[in-house]
Amino acid sequence: MFDYCVIGGGIVGLATAMRLLETYPGCSLILLEKEEALGRHQTGHNSGVIHAGIYYPPGSLKAELCRKGADATKAFCQENGIRFDVCGKLLVATSSLEVQRMEALHERSKQNTIEVHRLSEGELKEREPNIRGLGALFVASTGIVSYADVCQAMGRRIKALGGEIRLSTRVTGIREARDSVDIASVGENWQAQKLVVCGGLQSDRLAVLAGLSIEHRIVPFRGEYYRLPASKNDIVRHLIYPVPDPALPFLGVHLTRMIDGSVTVGPNAVIGFAREGYPRLSFNVSDTADYALFPGFWKTVFANRGSALTELRNSLWKPGYLEECRKYCPSLDLADLLPHEAGIRAQAVRKDGALIHDFLFAQTDRMLHVCNAPSPAATSAIPIAEMIVGRMADERRRMPAN
Repeated sequence: MFDYCVIGGGIVGLATAMRLLETYPGCSLILLEKEEALGRHQTGHNSGVIHAGIYYPPGSLKAELCRKGADATKAFCQENGIRFDVCGKLLVATSSLEVQRMEALHERSKQNTIEVHRLSEGELKEREPNIRGLGALFVASTGIVSYADVCQAMGRRIKALGGEIRLSTRVTGIREARDSVDIASVGENWQAQKLVVCGGLQSDRLAVLAGLSIEHRIVPFRGEYYRLPASKNDIVRHLIYPVPDPALPFLGVHLTRMIDGSVTVGPNAVIGFAREGYPRLSFNVSDTADYALFPGFWKTVFANRGSALTELRNSLWKPGYLEECRKYCPSLDLADLLPHEAGIRAQAVRKDGALIHDFLFAQTDRMLHVCNAPSPAATSAIPIAEMIVGRMADERRRMPAN
C-alpha cells in the first residue's frame, strides 16, 4: 500500500510526484510510466521553449501559471545544474493586420506584467539582420532548455526523496474502492491511498479505464518540424515567432534556437493518425477510430476547415511550408529544410466540437485525473503540480476519517 501513486512520467507527472514528496515528507509514492524512459512523448518532443506567457488573457490561470512556471523552471535548472539560455523571443509582424494584432498583444503584455519592448522595422533589422517585418515585440524573458534534461533531474529528485519509479509499466486496470485505489499492470498490482493520473496523450483512455464518465476525447495533432543545416545555426539570435492569429488554436510556424545550438523551423498542426506515431506515415487503427467515431471531431474539422486544409497542404507540399517561413526569413530555401522528428499534441475536444484550451480535471474521493494540461504545460509544470497537490489536499480535508 502506497500513500500516493502517480501514473505518467512526463513533466507534469514528475513535477506532481516531486511536489507530493516535498509536501508530505516521508510519504510513500510510486510513479508508473509505460515507456522505458521518462519524458518520451509530449515533453520530449516539444521545442524546448520556456515561455513568458504573453499570449494569455490577463488574470487567467494560464497567464499566472506560465509566469510562475517560467521563474520556477529557471530556478530548478539553476539548482540542478541544467543548462538553459534566456535568449528572448521576437514576435514579428509582416502585414498591417499583424501590426494591429501586435499592438493588442503589447497591451496584453502590460496587463500581464511581462517586460516587452516594441521594435520598429529598422530596430528589428538591426537586431536580426536575416529577419524581415514591419515591426516586432521583444520578449526578453523567454528562454530555451532541454525538457528531457529537466525530467531526468526531477526523476533523480523523486528517488532522493524516497519515491519509487517504475518504467516499462503499462497500466491495464484502475479500480477505486472505499479505502484505496487498486492499480493493475501485466503481472503486478499496487494499492494507493490516492492516485494522480497525468496521462497526456492517453489521458482520456485512462479516465475511462478508471470508470469515469467523460465527455471529451483526445485528438492527436502532429507538429511537424524541419531542422536547418549547421551552417545556418547563427541565422537568428533570438526565437522568431509570427504574430498569432487569435482565431486559430495554434501559434504558427516559427524559428527556434535549440539548447544544443541547432535551429528548427515549425511546427505546423495537422491531424495525426496515431497518438504516439512520430514517423511521417504512422497509422494506428484504434487511435484513428477513437476520434473518427466521436461527433465532436467532425464538428471541429468543419469549424476549422480552412486552416485545416492549409496545414494539410503545407504538410504534403514542402514549398508551401517554406512559404510560411519566408514571410519573415526570406533567405531560406528548400534545401535548408532538413528532416527533424515530429511532436504530437494531445488536444482535448468536447462533444460540441469545441477545442479545450484550459485545464480539465476529473476528480473523485481518491483519484485526480489531469484530462487536459494545455500548452505551455512544460513551462508551467511546477506550479501545475502545486495546483494538483492543493486540489488533492482540499479533497483530503473533506473526506471522513476511516
